[in-house]
This record gives sequence, structure tokens and C-alpha cells, in this order.
Amino acid sequence: MSTNPSRYEADIERLAHDGNLLLIAMKYEQNRQDIATQLKTALGDKAEEYIRKLPRFASSYQHWYSEAKAMIRQVIPDRLSDFIRHYERQPNRRTLGADNYTIEDYLQGLCTSDGMVGMSAGISRMVQQLSILKSAQQRFKSSLFDIRQLVAADIFDSEIEAARLLAKNKFLRAAGAVAGVVLEKHLAQVCENHAVQVTKRHPTIGDLNDQLKNANVIDTPRWRANQHLADIRNLCDHSKAKDPTAEQVRDLVDGVAKVMKTIF
Repeated sequence: MSTNPSRYEADIERLAHDGNLLLIAMKYEQNRQDIATQLKTALGDKAEEYIRKLPRFASSYQHWYSEAKAMIRQVIPDRLSDFIRHYERQPNRRTLGADNYTIEDYLQGLCTSDGMVGMSAGISRMVQQLSILKSAQQRFKSSLFDIRQLVAADIFDSEIEAARLLAKNKFLRAAGAVAGVVLEKHLAQVCENHAVQVTKRHPTIGDLNDQLKNANVIDTPRWRANQHLADIRNLCDHSKAKDPTAEQVRDLVDGVAKVMKTIF
């Protein structure tokens, strides 16, 4: 997912288009005859081909959800919990009803035994998720959008590419040092995004990583992965230690690039 503003808009448009197809596929699964008739009216002879190309909701939704969630986390993080709520079943739910039905229920084919709540209840949840995603488009038309973070992300992308070039030319310590600086700056920005208070004046990657874990911004596996990256960075920075391997530096650079795209 690009950090360029125009590409952000393009990504949202693509996700919105794919989401619309998923919604139509969902409706078609629940009411084939009516939806086929509507498509026939709208598309004429092209309706059958259109229906054949519709995605299978069960096999396509999860990929769409992961991408859309990452986009919302980046662009409109205040709506992320709402987006997730329409997918995830509440752990303390006692009974299944139209008011608490989720897309997770739909994917498992759940409905009430009395027929009062059927799988069609999941359609409204998909509609809401799609509406939240589309609202992200308005963010780019608002002066409230923080372009500073996008510019910083573009700079980080350039620095990662510089680290890759250094590694390719066997300047392993330099490549690791550059990637480490990017990781440290990015984690500091994530702390700022989530209002995580950092007490140290000059925090290390480990300090920032710990703060994010303590604030429940990242989970334990991600914390461990970040710590592993920090260990490789330290190996690159300390000239008296053993030399880092090309594989370690490649893992560091690729790992930092992944963090930049998945933790905001």
C-alpha cells in the first residue's frame, strides 16, 4: 500500500470497487433469483458473464478485510474499531440476534433455529464496512488530513531503498544502521499516533517497542519480532561485535519495511 497521497486514493478506490463486488456476491448468495433479475435488467445480455465473474465471498472476503483494515488504520484510525466490530463476534455475546450478527457469523453460516435471524443479516454489516472505507476518501478532501506523516513515510521508503542498495553492495553494517534508524523513527511516530507517552529523552527501539506493547498497540508476537530486528540493528552498530551476515541484514531491512506497512 503506497504512501503517496494519490496512490492512497487509488488504493481506496480499488478496495471500494472490490468491496462493492463482494457485497453483490453476498446478496446473490442469499437471493439468487432476485439479484439475477436485477442484473439482467441493468446489464442485459452481459448479466450472465457478470455473475460468473463475481467473487466467492467466503474465499475473497478475508483478503479484502485485511487490506481495508490496514488502510483504515492508516487514514481514519478513529473508525478502525467500528470497522472491526462489524466483522468480529463479541466474546461476551449470549444470544444471536440481528443487532449483534457479524460477518464472522456469516462466514460460519450461522442463523437462529427459529429462522428469525438468517445469514442475510450479514449484508448490513458489509454495507457498514464499505461505508466506513468509502468515508476515508473524504479525508483527502479535508484540511484535517495530516500530510506530514505521508511525507515522512515517503522519506522512510527512500531510506529503506538506500539500505537495500548498501546491502546489495556488501556494505552490511551501513545498511543495517540505516534500516535501524528508520525503525526507530517509525516506532516513535506510532507512539505519537496512539498518544503513547515515552518517558525517556532518547528512547531506543527496545524502549519504544516496550511502550507500544504495554499500551496494547502491538501484540506479543509483533513485540518479539521488533525486538529481533533491534538485536540485528545493534549487531550492525557495534563494530567490536561479530559481523552481521547478509541474511541477517536482509531480514532487518525486509522486517523494517513490513513494520512500516503494518504498524501505524
